[in-house]
Amino acid sequence: MELKFQAVDLALTHPWQIANVPVTRTQTVVIVALRDADGVVGWGEAAPSLRYRESVPAVLDALARVDARRLSLEDPESSRKYLDQLEPMPRVARCALDVALWDGAARRAGRALYDYLGLGFEEGRHLSSFTLGLDDPAVMRLKAQAAAHLPVLKVKLGGPNDAAVWSAVREAAPQARIRVDANEGWPTPGQALRQLEWLARDPAVEFVEQPMPASRPIADWIWLKERSPLPIFADESCQTAADVPRCAEGFHGVNVKLVKTGGLTGARAALEEARRFGLRTMLGCMIETSVLISAGAHLAGLCDHLDLDGNLLISNDPFLGVTQEAGRLTFAATPERTGLRVCPRPGTPFASWLTD
Repeated sequence: MELKFQAVDLALTHPWQIANVPVTRTQTVVIVALRDADGVVGWGEAAPSLRYRESVPAVLDALARVDARRLSLEDPESSRKYLDQLEPMPRVARCALDVALWDGAARRAGRALYDYLGLGFEEGRHLSSFTLGLDDPAVMRLKAQAAAHLPVLKVKLGGPNDAAVWSAVREAAPQARIRVDANEGWPTPGQALRQLEWLARDPAVEFVEQPMPASRPIADWIWLKERSPLPIFADESCQTAADVPRCAEGFHGVNVKLVKTGGLTGARAALEEARRFGLRTMLGCMIETSVLISAGAHLAGLCDHLDLDGNLLISNDPFLGVTQEAGRLTFAATPERTGLRVCPRPGTPFASWLTD
């Protein structure tokens, strides 16, 4: 087995900002490929986050310690057991390898991953939101105007100009359903409740993600859940399946991400655990290429809500995979029919990895 990996800078279509995080114009991810002796290639990706104290150098270092001879696309379970022995390993690096193993195993079987997992995928059925990163009201108005044709928008709040930002978005996109993500931006239960009550006046709002910091004690979340007029979803408060029981006390739903859970294996476990606890399920993403966004799409059948738009927020995606048509996920843009259903764009460095 051969393991290759490379960092790549993704160019954001618009400067990106969320509450409590500086503005950024690029996002660096690490692309991973596993190729076996038969030439079958499985793709994976790591998208490190400052919020979780992750870095590209740490990911590259962890991948350099992997003995590719211990990995197998024919026996991904034994491969994952080997990876468990490499702790400590950044969860985001484990995500890249886990996704590549699933991709390669499904390709070897000649099946799309959603069928290999027994979940299926129906074109035109799975609706995803499209995210408007935090900005000043005038820019938010322009962003909302450009996305006004989409059925569901996710609006980042949690800054000092929430009221003005909200007014600008609603004037520009009055027909859209709205999901709000505060990214821990409202620090106290009282402030969070006031913001939730204010947002609840607008019938277009479906739910609010992570209104308070994840560091707040569970008693504060229980208090807020009991009083909130809107459903609240855990994001930063829910990283793996182990967090789900606690989240069931203080939230109505959870936002699961492959990079937080360590890949497809951990994400599926978290989604199934959330459903077992009666929580609503959402699958989200970071700024990512079509490798990770497509990987997430294969779990769509386990989700009540989807926020798989990271590849739509960049201008230099090196892969073809799942995309959106009128807000609904589709694989129509990719010629690949097996595994993750992703392939490198012709002319990108990753295209040569299939033959080098």
